[in-house]
Amino acid sequence: MKNLKILIGLLVLFFLSCDDQEKPIFTADDLALIPQPQKLTLNPGNFQFTEATVFVISDSLQSVTTVFRDQFNSSAGWDLQVQQQAPADNYVQFTIDKNLKPEAYSLTVTSEFIDIKAASAAGFRYALETLRQLLPVHIEKKQVGEKDSFYIPNLAIEDAPGFKWRGLMLDVSRHFFEKDYILKTIDRLALLKMNTLHLHLVDDQGWRIEIKKYPKLTEVGAFRVNQEDKHWNARSENNPDENGTYGGFYTQEDIKEIVAYATQRGLTVVPEIEMPAHVMSAIASYPFLSCTQQPIGVPSGGVWPITEIYCPGKETTFKFLQEVLSEVMPLFPSKYIHVGGDEATKTNWETCPDCQRRMKEEHLEDTDELQSYFMKRMEQFLEANDKVLIGWDEILEGGLPPSATVMSWRGTKGGWEASKAGHDVIMTPENPMYFNFYQGNPDVEPLAFDAMNTLEQVYDFSPVIDSMSVSQKNHVLGAQANLWSEYITTQDDSEYMIFPRITALTEVLWSANSKPGWEDYTSRLQRFLPRLDALGINYSRSIYNVEATAERDTVFGGIRLALASEMPQASVLYALDNEELNANAKVYNEPFTIDSTTTLTAAVFENGAPTGRVLSKTFNFHKAAGSTVTLVEQPHRNYRGAGGATLVNVLRGSKNFHDGQWLGWLATPVTLLIDLNEVKEFSKVRIGALENQGAGIYFPSDFKVSVSKDSINYVTVGQLEHVFKANGASTLKTFTVDTKMQKAQFIKVEITTYIPENKRGVFTFLDELVIE
Repeated sequence: MKNLKILIGLLVLFFLSCDDQEKPIFTADDLALIPQPQKLTLNPGNFQFTEATVFVISDSLQSVTTVFRDQFNSSAGWDLQVQQQAPADNYVQFTIDKNLKPEAYSLTVTSEFIDIKAASAAGFRYALETLRQLLPVHIEKKQVGEKDSFYIPNLAIEDAPGFKWRGLMLDVSRHFFEKDYILKTIDRLALLKMNTLHLHLVDDQGWRIEIKKYPKLTEVGAFRVNQEDKHWNARSENNPDENGTYGGFYTQEDIKEIVAYATQRGLTVVPEIEMPAHVMSAIASYPFLSCTQQPIGVPSGGVWPITEIYCPGKETTFKFLQEVLSEVMPLFPSKYIHVGGDEATKTNWETCPDCQRRMKEEHLEDTDELQSYFMKRMEQFLEANDKVLIGWDEILEGGLPPSATVMSWRGTKGGWEASKAGHDVIMTPENPMYFNFYQGNPDVEPLAFDAMNTLEQVYDFSPVIDSMSVSQKNHVLGAQANLWSEYITTQDDSEYMIFPRITALTEVLWSANSKPGWEDYTSRLQRFLPRLDALGINYSRSIYNVEATAERDTVFGGIRLALASEMPQASVLYALDNEELNANAKVYNEPFTIDSTTTLTAAVFENGAPTGRVLSKTFNFHKAAGSTVTLVEQPHRNYRGAGGATLVNVLRGSKNFHDGQWLGWLATPVTLLIDLNEVKEFSKVRIGALENQGAGIYFPSDFKVSVSKDSINYVTVGQLEHVFKANGASTLKTFTVDTKMQKAQFIKVEITTYIPENKRGVFTFLDELVIE
C-alpha cells in the first residue's frame, strides 16, 4: 500500500512536470507588439485560451468581443461564450473605468484570468487587438489548427494613443479596388490600432460611388477606355463618344456594408468627394458642370494641368454638389467630409462669363478668392448638416473656410499656417507620408512615383513641428499615409506599398514621443512579419535589400565600396566576380577597395539563405575612368554632382535622379571635353542617360564624338541620332557611338536634346561616359 502511494505520487509529479514542460516560458524577445504599448511589464507564467474560456462583459458591450471570438471560431473551431458573472478562472473580464481617457485601456494577464479596463468600446477593442498580437500567428488563419497552443504571457499593460487621427487613404479612383479588398484593409488597420480609413472616391479617372439622383456619374464616370497596356503618363485622350470598359463603383449598399464592417472594428470611414478640380469623370457625365460645357471623355491616365474643373459661376454647380453630398452624408457617420480642393488650374475661370460675373457680384479680387468662395459655400452646407469640411492645404489660398480642417500634403507648412490660425490639421506631407513613392532602390522596385520614402523615414516622422506653439500642437489631430493609385493596379501592388510602412506609422502615431527607437522597432518587426504571412499580405521586404555606395579612393586609387541594408544589425554577405554567393561567402564588416572591373553580388542572409533581393552590380573600369572631364556648359545647380568627375567615376546612377550620380542640364546643349591623360586606343563611346518625361527629363536626340591630338583641332569620328518617342516610364539607357578604332588623348562629346513643342525646356541627365 505504501509503495502504491509512492508510485501514485511519482506519477502525479511526472504528469505535472510534463504539463509544466509543455507550457511556454515567455521572454521580452517573444513579444512582437506593434505599436509598442506605452507601459508594459512582463510577469512570470502564462494564460491559456481554451474552449472553456468565457468573456465576462455587460450586455451593452458584448459586440466589442464579436470579431475576437470569431477568430477563435475560424482558427480553432471554438464558440467562446459571453456571460455576466465571472467563473473561478479561465475568463476575460471587461470593466468600465471612466477615469481612463477615451481610447486608453489597461490589460492585466494572469494565469487564472485576464482583466481589461477601458472607458469606451474603443479602448476595449484596442486591448483585444493587443491580445490578438500576443497570440500565436495561427489565430490569423481561417483553418482549424492546434487547439492547445493559444498561450499568452502574463503581463500588465497601461496604454493609450498619442494622436487622435491615425489614418490611411486609399485612392480607389485611379484604379478601382473591389469591396472585399477594402474589408481586408479595414481588418489589417484594426490589428494595428489605426482608426481612420480615408477613401478617395472621386478623381478625373473615375467616379466610384453610386449617386441615385445622378446615375450617369457611375454609368459614364465610373468607366474609362481601357489603356492599361500603356504607362499612366503615355495614355492618349479619349473620345467622349467611346464607351469605357475599365472601372467600377460601389453601390450605396456596398458603402453601408463597408462602413458597418469598419465601425464594428473601431474605424471611421471618411469619404472624399473632390472639388473643384480632379472631377473630369463628373464633367464627362454631366458637361453642364464645367465652364465650357463641352463633352469630354473620362481620362484613362495622367492629366496635367487640370483645367476641366467645376464652374463656380453657375448655381447649377452648387445645386449638383449639394444634392450629391446629401446622398453621401447619410452613408458615412464620420463627422468629417473631405472635399479635396487641390491642384485646380483656374484658367477657364479667368475667361468664363459666369465666373467673372460671380467675382464681380461677390467682390472677389482673383480666382484664388473665387475658390475660397467655392469652399466656404460648401463648408456652410456641410456645417448645416453637422459635418466638418476637410480639404488639402490648397484651401488656404484665398482664405480658409472658418471651421475647416486642413490636410497638409505639400510639406508641413500648410499645417503650421492652419494651426496658427486656429484650425485643426492632419499632417500628411509627401515626404514621408506618400506610400506611392518608392521604398527601395527604384531600379529593382515595382513601378512607383519618382521619389523615395523608406521605412526608416516613415518611422522618423513626427506630425508635430518643433516651432509650433503649445496651442498649435493641440490642433494637430495626427497624420495619415496616402496611397495614390496611378501605378497601383492590383491588390498585391497595394499591399506591397502599404506594408510594412504602415506598421512604422502606427507606432509614430500611437507611441508618439515614447516610441522606443528604430532598432527596437525593427527587431519587433522581424518577429511581426510571420503574422503578415499568416494574413496572406504581399508585404515588401525592401528593408532587407543591400545597397552599394561608392566613392573614389584618393589614397589607394580605385573606388571604395560600402554595403548596407536598412535593417539594423543585418548579416550582409558578398562575393566578387566568379565567387559564389552563399552562406559561406564573405561577411561584410567594413568598406573595401576595388581597382579593376569587378562584379559584386551581395545579400542579407538569414538561416543560411538570402532574405531580400540579391544585389548584382558591375563596376566597369573603362579607359576614361578617373580621367579629366571639362564641362563647357555648367549643369543645373541642383544636379551638379562632383562636377565632371561624376561622369568618369565608374558609378552609375539609379532611377532616383537625386542619388548624386547624375549631372543635369536644363534647356542647353551639352559639350564634354575629356582628357584621357595619355593616348589610348578605343572604338566605342557609351553615354549613360535617364529619361523621365513626367519630370521633364528627356533622352538626348543627337550625339557627336570628335577626337584631337592637341585639344584644339577636333575631327568627328562618330555620330548617333535618337528619335524622340513619348515615354511615360522612368527609363535608364546607355547610348553607344561607334567611332571605329581610334587613337587619341582628347575626346569631345557634343549632345543635344529634342524639345517638344509644348515644352519651354527639358533636362538632359547623364551619369557616366564610358570609353572602350
